Amino acid sequence: MDGNSDIGAARTAARGFLAEWAVTILMMLFVSTSLGWSYVIPTGSMEDTLLVGDHILVDKLAYSPAGSFSRHLLPYEEPKDGDIIAFHYPVDPSQMFVKRVIGQPGDRIRIVNQQLYRNGVAVREPYVYHKSKFFSAYRDNFPVDMAWSDVAPDWKREELLSKMLTNYIKDGELVVPANSFFAMGDNRDNSLDSRYWGLVPRDNIVGKPVLVFWSYDASTSELMGATGGDVLRHVVSVGEHFFSRTRWNRTFRLIRGA
Repeated sequence: MDGNSDIGAARTAARGFLAEWAVTILMMLFVSTSLGWSYVIPTGSMEDTLLVGDHILVDKLAYSPAGSFSRHLLPYEEPKDGDIIAFHYPVDPSQMFVKRVIGQPGDRIRIVNQQLYRNGVAVREPYVYHKSKFFSAYRDNFPVDMAWSDVAPDWKREELLSKMLTNYIKDGELVVPANSFFAMGDNRDNSLDSRYWGLVPRDNIVGKPVLVFWSYDASTSELMGATGGDVLRHVVSVGEHFFSRTRWNRTFRLIRGA
């Protein structure tokens, strides 16, 4: 009798586990099509705040323009310094980027020897990591002549960067214009961000990342190279290693700004 009871209890627990995940998946599908959007972090530009393989939920309502009635019901807001935002990459809007707001309209931005200055004041950034062992004249001092840039040439990226550096530099500082934001990754030494392609237009901002709902230990090549047969291999890999490669300590972790 005891053995049968244990088996029954195990089956009940298993059904409960599957039911909970089924409900969770249905909620994710609803949220991603109406109130939110799901996204997997493919690169390390936001380490160690967000890791490669973090699956996040983005609140699409957070920065939506408020109507005369809805402004009293929902907490709409404008992106502010320190916020983490999801946005369409200005160079290629089909790509989605996640970075941190460093400068909002009217802010004066300057970086000297890796130290950020905003409006003439040194900013304490506990979320920033410097993982490179070499100094970059362009990356670690900004703004400077784009000829010092240390990334591969790209005409569209360089066009947007040139526009920013030509029109919005005053007294050695970047003055962020209206309806635009300056954004950088927390992995400050390895982030393709506003230092390299210019400003984030307000209209490009999709929303605010709010939750890591699942984190799977995968490489950038696995996540970004998943096409054709690679997709199947990735799915099989997840099936085989779901429990061992899931970062359980990051599951349902809230994402906070500065």
